[in-house]
Amino acid sequence: MISTLESPDLLRLIDERSAAFRAAVASAPSLDVQVPTCPEWTLFDLVRHLGQGRRFWAATVAAGPADAPSAEAVAERATAVGREREALMAWSVASTRQLLDALREAGPDRGCWTWWGASQSPRTCGAVARHQLQEIAVHAYDAQATVGVPQPLPDEVALDGVEEFLSTCVATTSAWPHEPTTFDFHATEGRSWRLTVDGDGARVARQPVPAPVSTADEPEAAGVSVRGTASDLVLFIYDRIPADSLRIEGDAGLIDLLRAWEPEV
Repeated sequence: MISTLESPDLLRLIDERSAAFRAAVASAPSLDVQVPTCPEWTLFDLVRHLGQGRRFWAATVAAGPADAPSAEAVAERATAVGREREALMAWSVASTRQLLDALREAGPDRGCWTWWGASQSPRTCGAVARHQLQEIAVHAYDAQATVGVPQPLPDEVALDGVEEFLSTCVATTSAWPHEPTTFDFHATEGRSWRLTVDGDGARVARQPVPAPVSTADEPEAAGVSVRGTASDLVLFIYDRIPADSLRIEGDAGLIDLLRAWEPEV
């Protein structure tokens, strides 16, 4: 079992990244400015998306184990939001508080509905908290980029983020439709992961540190390897920064195949 951040750390970091998001929004001259990393959205759209989403997950966590999102959770995604900045920021604070309260009340081991099924992430409130942290952290980066001061994701967030994305959003039992291969992701902070894709699906495993070197007696080299800071790796896999921000070795075309793949999760 891959070790992850503990629940108190997840809740603390959700609160911290939410505050970073709001600080960036508060410094913007207008809520109508376009978000460069999400060009279809204005900053107002981003605030509304983040708040509605956190309320949806708060209601989902509170509902407990289920086969589908509750009616209350679905309704939260359609919540009307005013554009007056002070009221909007108060609503954003309350949205984060609802999520944190629900996660704290439920505890990390309680089951709940999730959109991921055949992945390596469990369908628990703890896994929801883990994924919520990454969503909030990346959107905090979006808000910072909008006001011209993008900051790297904190190390503890980013190091967990690479692993969380691969285990939740990529890992699956759906067959890989191409030749079997592997993808290695190496964070300069000293952690590495290997994603294996083949007829049995996709699965991620943390690699020894330092990452193994390919020799006749050691593990085979990956089809492609991606190296960078943990923050850059997360921002790359979430399509926030281009490939030339990292060091890519091997068949870079495999990354395009992976991005285009739509397995069941």
